[in-house]
Amino acid sequence: MKHFPIFADFLAPFSLLVATLAAANDGPLYDSTAYTECKAWPEKPLYGGGILKHQHPEMRSDTGKFAVGVYTPVFILYNLTQGTSYCFSTWVKIGGTESALIRASLKTDNETYNCIGTVLAKRGCWSFLKGGFVLGSPSNVSEIVFQNSHDEDIDIVIASAALQPFTEQEWRNNQQYIINTVKKRAVTIHVSDEHGDALQGADISLKQVSKDFPFGSAIASSILGNSPYQNWFVERFNAAVFENELKWSATEPEQGKLNYTISDQMLEFVRAHQIIARGHNIFWEDPKFIPAWVRNLSGPDLWSAVNSRIQSLMTKYKEQFIHWDVSNENLHFDFYEQRLGHNATLEFFRTAHQADPLATLFMNEFNVVETCSDGKSTVDGYIARLRELQQGGVYMDGIGLEGHFTIPNPPLIRAVLDKLTSLNLPIWLTEVDISSSLSQEMQATYLEQVLREGFSHPSVNGIMLWTALHPKGCYQMCLTDDNFRNLPAGDVVDKLLKEWYTDEVNGQTDEHGSFSFSGFLGEYRIVAKYGKNRTAASTFALCRGDETRHFNIQL
Repeated sequence: MKHFPIFADFLAPFSLLVATLAAANDGPLYDSTAYTECKAWPEKPLYGGGILKHQHPEMRSDTGKFAVGVYTPVFILYNLTQGTSYCFSTWVKIGGTESALIRASLKTDNETYNCIGTVLAKRGCWSFLKGGFVLGSPSNVSEIVFQNSHDEDIDIVIASAALQPFTEQEWRNNQQYIINTVKKRAVTIHVSDEHGDALQGADISLKQVSKDFPFGSAIASSILGNSPYQNWFVERFNAAVFENELKWSATEPEQGKLNYTISDQMLEFVRAHQIIARGHNIFWEDPKFIPAWVRNLSGPDLWSAVNSRIQSLMTKYKEQFIHWDVSNENLHFDFYEQRLGHNATLEFFRTAHQADPLATLFMNEFNVVETCSDGKSTVDGYIARLRELQQGGVYMDGIGLEGHFTIPNPPLIRAVLDKLTSLNLPIWLTEVDISSSLSQEMQATYLEQVLREGFSHPSVNGIMLWTALHPKGCYQMCLTDDNFRNLPAGDVVDKLLKEWYTDEVNGQTDEHGSFSFSGFLGEYRIVAKYGKNRTAASTFALCRGDETRHFNIQL
């Protein structure tokens, strides 16, 4: 089981943290282990198998009868409960074909969950499937069934399967455990006089003045000249992404007629308020969103156009955007590769890196973390594509997960993130929203689930909402009404922003002249006072690290 390091000198001063960890240890500790390589032998099951310990799958034909020859494994489960997070994992080996996408689905008393996890399995070795589910209603008898994506008969063999339940409180405790150990850090303030002697009883006042974790939203041109919108945005977010204003169809709707007026003004707004911005996007593979004049090009003319696009955009905005989504939705669409060859995306990344070497370059994709039912964007498929580009020499530094959810599946979200972590690249949730097909109240409920999953995962380095406000509303989900009064989703965002922030901390130094606290990562302002006339103020940064951060201040 993979644990995150905790040190005794970290835990001692913080009773709240100790209580949280103790509560988490009353139940199972989430196991973030994930494998992406095909192995000669399966590893041991996570959680010792959990409730599948000592249970072997039945072998059935597609008709439900015991098969002779080709068969499918099925796990029979009893008395599954509503609201429990079930983490499922198993090793899979296939026969009858070289490779196949294997999907695990769940059948309960009341409904069928089409996908609870997938793996791209190969002949002759074992591949790791990791996923999970949360039931909307209890089920007396349920079945986990394995199916292949090909319309052909193949053998599926299962080993080291595990199913571990977590109550809602246990799941939340595990999230808080990661937050306390990864998104926060212990600090000890040392106060002394000019001779270095420790000062007991010095008054300490600390305040977090900026956050390390980027949390933001899409904005559109509607924010320009709109003071209420600007004020509302600046009070909450430290990151932004332009919804459409940097896309090729916006900056060059006609060949050779470049117009960056709107994006320039939006960039001025975010810079004026010290807000970082993502560049979205250089190329969108979906033909529906490619300028008509580009769709009519081919061969050398198309190569010339795409090179001009990169040079124009990234020369103008060099070092202005922290990220660029170089290839948007490349798993689902391949307009440029169809016309320019399989290495087109590789060349896009190379050229973009040369144009702006300090920008972090991303692929950005949907339905990787939202569901596992989309065969075009499975987690293993995304990993394979990213590795292919890396092996081609691409300077790719980040993984973009759009996050357009309907009903999120938290155990699946966490399992997908665990697998993507194997690439050792920062992960961002880049376009989070909840479908407008749901009520505003359910949007808020599911949004909170997604945001908590993202923030509490060690590999997620930032979260962006896709909630740009227009006169006629938002893409799928708004945080406020037209008068900037919070909707339910806005209340959730405000609640979490407050929860993931270190409020003002006050105290006194002990007999060693020290004062300790645990704070969220970011910048802090500190004021130390001793007696009537001795005061000192300073600032310090709290960055990710396992060791206690020590800071000295002299009076």
